[in-house]
Amino acid sequence: MTQLEAELIEQAQTIAEVVRIHARNQPDQMAFTFGDEVMSFADLDQGSNRVANGLIALGVGRGDRIAYLGKNIHLYFELLIGALKIGAVMTPINWRLAPPEVTYILNNCQAQMLFVGDGFAPLIETVRPGLDYVGTIIGVDAADADWPDYRSWRDQYSGADPARDGEGQEDAIQLYTSGTTGHPKGAVMTNNSVFSSRNKDGSKAEQLDWQVAEPGEVTLLAMPCFHISGTGTGLSTMYNGRGAIVLPEYDPTKALEMIERYNISKIFMVPAAIQIMLNHPRVSEVDFSRLKYITYGASPIPLDLMRAAMDRFGCGFVQMYGMTETSGTIVTLNPEDHDPAGTPKMRSVGTPLPGVEIRIIDDKGRTLGPNQVGEIATRSSKNMKGYWSNPEATASTIDSRGWLRTGDAGYLDEDGYLYIHDRVKDMIISGGENVYPAEVENAIYSHPDVADIAVIGVPDEKWGEAVKACVVVKEGKRLSEAEIITFARSHIAGYKCPKSVDFIDHLPRNPSGKVLRRELRAPYWEGKDRAVN
Repeated sequence: MTQLEAELIEQAQTIAEVVRIHARNQPDQMAFTFGDEVMSFADLDQGSNRVANGLIALGVGRGDRIAYLGKNIHLYFELLIGALKIGAVMTPINWRLAPPEVTYILNNCQAQMLFVGDGFAPLIETVRPGLDYVGTIIGVDAADADWPDYRSWRDQYSGADPARDGEGQEDAIQLYTSGTTGHPKGAVMTNNSVFSSRNKDGSKAEQLDWQVAEPGEVTLLAMPCFHISGTGTGLSTMYNGRGAIVLPEYDPTKALEMIERYNISKIFMVPAAIQIMLNHPRVSEVDFSRLKYITYGASPIPLDLMRAAMDRFGCGFVQMYGMTETSGTIVTLNPEDHDPAGTPKMRSVGTPLPGVEIRIIDDKGRTLGPNQVGEIATRSSKNMKGYWSNPEATASTIDSRGWLRTGDAGYLDEDGYLYIHDRVKDMIISGGENVYPAEVENAIYSHPDVADIAVIGVPDEKWGEAVKACVVVKEGKRLSEAEIITFARSHIAGYKCPKSVDFIDHLPRNPSGKVLRRELRAPYWEGKDRAVN
């Protein structure tokens, strides 16, 4: 990207304008590759123009929602940009959801058109009778569907740019939260919030070293695009004028193959995916010398796993903290802070990005001092506009001064580093003492025979709640409940240690890698009128 192009990109007011600029200045540069199909920036610009004109022909206009349900594919980004070129809003849907959940989201966002990936025709035919707004369904490389084919539909329309993409503050993308309680909520992101870390208040934002896009960089996009980690990675790479190799879903075998084939420079992975790759039989054969950075986030990473990853991959690591409601990353632990010796800073998630404010508040909203645990609140132009059609939830999350309550418990140290304890709602209160599961999990995970660990609160007649550890033991190893409890006592205070241990085959996780504690808790709280004691 030339200096002139960089200056033009910084002035862009919409995501669609970024694509136009790259198409004019580097038309042949690869934007996305999927399988053997390469999409240049010129292809992306032209294809999204046709999509935009097709949407107009079918009555989709500014502010209307379209939806995509399917695994990752390069054409998803063409659809997204096409919608943005007429001021419409893309809503990607989690393809792992059950039919009632899919129906709820499609009806909640009032999607007028639905684009469906290969393999999901049976699911959509199941939910179709219950859809209130979807008028047109189009199959995206969907061999199992009788609907119109995406490419044939797209190519019948003009490639002229309709240029109706509106302004920076208008809705751009609607991503649904994982819905750990109740129905999922649609977080609405604007053009500004998606790229606000690049441009702060209209001026050039400071770029960290790992953010600078070098010539020839290629990113591997393996996280799901219905999650901010997938869509955000694709858009960030596109913003920088670089290319992304798109995998349908995370597959360690394919990921290792792509690292070798395309000399991948950057990857975002959740800790569970890092662990899976480290355990792959081919990991010792792969040359990682071209890999510059692994960015990771979505759940805590134990120090032992971090050490193993740093030793094997030999690249820089960047921990990212953020969420759907903040349009992705707001805090980073940068490569220079990663120390395999395990310095105190390694237990943090880092410092806020330029333009992002962080404070710790108590249950009354009062700001707490250094090293005091409370709820993490953030304010920046990266914050979502709000929850779609849910003013009550929006008001309880974002206050009148723009501070967003994250629902995470943590603290800031004297140097401004942020430390995460856990989800506020996951906090266990045992005998009046607050116990944060992540702290207990980190202690137990350091046991050499523990493969995975989650900690929950269960009912206890004496203490109200008791700490229970759900442990996955490494293959070929054996552990007892007493061994786990004794080991924990050697690392953390007695009141934080588990009172009981369940040994299970695997932990339930959502697509972003977060442990579904509600599934682990449910059997123990069955019959209770509330899930606290």
